[in-house]
Amino acid sequence: MKFVDKLVAASTRNDSLLCVGIDPNPAQMPDVPLLDFTRGIIDATRDLVCAYKPNFAFFEAMGIPGLEALIETIKYVPDDIPVIGDAKRGDIGNTSEAYATAVFDIFRCDAITVSPYLGYDSVEPFFQYKDKGVIILCRTSNKGARDFQDIAGKNSEPLFETVAKKARQWNTEGNIGLVVGATYPEELKRIRELCPEMPLLIPGVGSQGGDLELAIKYGVDSAGKKAIINVSRQVIYASKGNDFAAAARAKAGEMRDSINEVLSHIGKRS
Repeated sequence: MKFVDKLVAASTRNDSLLCVGIDPNPAQMPDVPLLDFTRGIIDATRDLVCAYKPNFAFFEAMGIPGLEALIETIKYVPDDIPVIGDAKRGDIGNTSEAYATAVFDIFRCDAITVSPYLGYDSVEPFFQYKDKGVIILCRTSNKGARDFQDIAGKNSEPLFETVAKKARQWNTEGNIGLVVGATYPEELKRIRELCPEMPLLIPGVGSQGGDLELAIKYGVDSAGKKAIINVSRQVIYASKGNDFAAAARAKAGEMRDSINEVLSHIGKRS
């Protein structure tokens, strides 16, 4: 199944646009083994999400045991829920080929986040996996995004608009999406106008202060789908105690219900 089809199917089945980011930080985790933690989060939320997004950096920081845990965590996700590998890869062509092999063939992710900064040949190897999602960094949620993404280029348009238009041009297989932060709602609105059918991965709600209502209003497509509202720390660190999984479930359920309430309010609830 293609990534977008899998995403929409999971979203419809679980009545959810919520993506739970799995960012295991030992300083914030409860005192349990890493795999017990990640599997506990998945068990507790699997009927509440449209996707999971493991962040490779947190696993990589734990060395080989962390990478082994990443593989096992991805394997543990139910087959009908897509896994977005948040690795932000992108390099010259032959290096990107190796990155694509690692993320899709070894780690078995359904999608990958990539940087477009080196241009088409740096992301093209990922496009060759036609059933996999390639989610391009477009308007990121961090404060420093303005350092480059607002710079005006050709036709005086900001760089993030150029990226969105290039992604639309490259999307011949329908497997491209964009990362657009909830912290920049007007830019999110513009990108959805430019790319009305693409899935948008929307971080920045919660700890980064993004506006949930605007993220949903501007992020969904005409059917009220294809907005992937990512929440990480608020869910997975809802408790540091033995009740971490139950607390994560409660917070994920609260977030899903809040999203659906907004969808109903704006008339996009299907």
